[in-house]
Amino acid sequence: MSHLTPPRQLPETDADAPDRTRAEEASTAPEADEPAVDTAAQETGGAEDGKEPTEAAVPDTASTSDGSAEEEADTSTTADEPGPTGAAGWFGRRRRYPRTAVAVHVGTTVLAAALVFVVLLVPNRLDWITVQSFLRLPVEAIFLAAVLLVLPSKGRRITALVLGAFVGLSAVLKCLDMGFRQTLARPFDLVFDWVLLSDGADWVKDSFGRSGEVLAVVGVIVLVVAVLTLSALAMVRLANVLARHRPVAVRSTLVLGVVWIICFTLGVQFGGVTVATKGYAQYLANRVQYVRDGLGDADVFKKQMAVDAYAKTPSDQLLTGLRGKDVMFTFIESYGRVAIDDPTMGPEVDATLKAGDARLKAAGFAARSGWLRSPVTGAGSWLAHSTFLSGLWIKNQQRYRTLTTSDRATLTSYFQKTGAWRTVGIVPGVRKAWPEGKYFGLDHIYDSTHLGYQGPYFSWTPVPDQFSLEAFQKLEHAKKNRDPIMAEIILASSHNPWSPIAHIIDWKDLGNGKVFYKIKKEGTNPTEVWKSAKRVRTEYRKAIQYSLDSLTQWMQRYGDDKTVLVFLGDHQPVPTVTGGTSNRDVPVTIVARDPKVLDRVSNWGWTDGIKPADNAPEWTMNKFRDRFMTAYGPQSG
Repeated sequence: MSHLTPPRQLPETDADAPDRTRAEEASTAPEADEPAVDTAAQETGGAEDGKEPTEAAVPDTASTSDGSAEEEADTSTTADEPGPTGAAGWFGRRRRYPRTAVAVHVGTTVLAAALVFVVLLVPNRLDWITVQSFLRLPVEAIFLAAVLLVLPSKGRRITALVLGAFVGLSAVLKCLDMGFRQTLARPFDLVFDWVLLSDGADWVKDSFGRSGEVLAVVGVIVLVVAVLTLSALAMVRLANVLARHRPVAVRSTLVLGVVWIICFTLGVQFGGVTVATKGYAQYLANRVQYVRDGLGDADVFKKQMAVDAYAKTPSDQLLTGLRGKDVMFTFIESYGRVAIDDPTMGPEVDATLKAGDARLKAAGFAARSGWLRSPVTGAGSWLAHSTFLSGLWIKNQQRYRTLTTSDRATLTSYFQKTGAWRTVGIVPGVRKAWPEGKYFGLDHIYDSTHLGYQGPYFSWTPVPDQFSLEAFQKLEHAKKNRDPIMAEIILASSHNPWSPIAHIIDWKDLGNGKVFYKIKKEGTNPTEVWKSAKRVRTEYRKAIQYSLDSLTQWMQRYGDDKTVLVFLGDHQPVPTVTGGTSNRDVPVTIVARDPKVLDRVSNWGWTDGIKPADNAPEWTMNKFRDRFMTAYGPQSG
């Protein structure tokens, strides 16, 4: 250090000292978060012409409590020194443009407060978001202010950072809830749903290509990081402002606390919305309870899984009423009650069902139909399939994994156990190893690569339904001198996003499926369809019609006296189609030419034909297995 330059002394910055000198005041430069009045005072106090600042700046600095004055002195002793070019950076610009500095200071503080309030107040459902939902007073904001005000400087900053990150995480969780409610009509499950995120990425890739998947994944990661960072910085910003204006902040917090208590006690409302809310705290409490329930669900499910009315039944007494029959359990993807009941789709689907009924009657078949309540809606087909086949309520991924690694028998494995049927699976939606297939008691599985299809994918759908059914005919059903077949068949053409979709062509023209390249080009683009809820509903309806036509035409063309068809939907479509209804019913139908088959279920009260009546019986999907096995067991024969 040069002998001409004395060492710089840091000023004593006791905010509570009444005899603080003007020289000490002048040596302390303002921070970025210093109140705007200080900046204005320094600008007008002649700092640039070497004059002492006026005493108007002293009271504001001296009034700063809880260590904020020390922070300002420590951090600002060098901040205002000009650089090599004489510029003073942001602090210099503050002095040159005080009004802009004031605007930036106030604007960032307001934005920080708005961000925190939005996260605290925003519902976790899109259909609940209204203007009134943000015109409320959250008790959590008052509590956060009180906590930050009582903490010392260092503890305040660390606490604000942690609380801000936590608030950001809750914002991400609320966004996940919104997305899951739009798709599955339920909130995100913190215990079981992480695996579904990769499934969602696969769906994006299949629907919009690899580039669409990459962009979506990168965009989500960037958005999550941005939310966490901004929320943490916003909370720190607010904590600093509260400390710098402590007397006003304390009084305001007390007043708001009293106002909240009065409004909460009196139930004050504005526009039908309660003004004093503790919704964020309740949201977190519900989340904690969901996690506790999820962690305890495993023990509950194991007890349920141990109960099986047919576990000890001899194989020669199982399903005796269907011996010698070819039995097809066919799931139509997303075929829900809305397709029949909705006034905008019902008339067209009703016409398709009537045509299918006429087609089946012409071929000598009869049918009976009812309703089943699925454990899922929007997606999660494998949960519905396993519920239907196992007789257990498979409502989450943990239950599914526990089931498929157990020795619990399913409807299909009971067919296998008898030794009277060859059991096969037609699963075009499976494009990689599916070890669960062995659990379900299937002797042979035909996935998308083993059906002989050489045509294009239709968004998510690897193989059109008509081709899948024709492949089943060629690979299994048409064989001579074979054993009876029990087949589990998945029709996937009605899978979201329902664009583009195939249409029925002459069965003789199916060939190896290359004919569908032209059909796909004539179809709709999913990115265009999903811009309009009305178009989505229209394409969904067309997809269901295509699946129903494919199935009833196959029965008319290839069904015989030995054919017994059970077909059903696995779940309702996404809320975009259902309009947010909580109904989870799906149609279920039994079709047979042999009248004895339908006579065994005559006491079920089901509707004649392939369209169930509005007042037809409604069962939970897990009840079907045992009722079906009872109806077709020896006691009913």
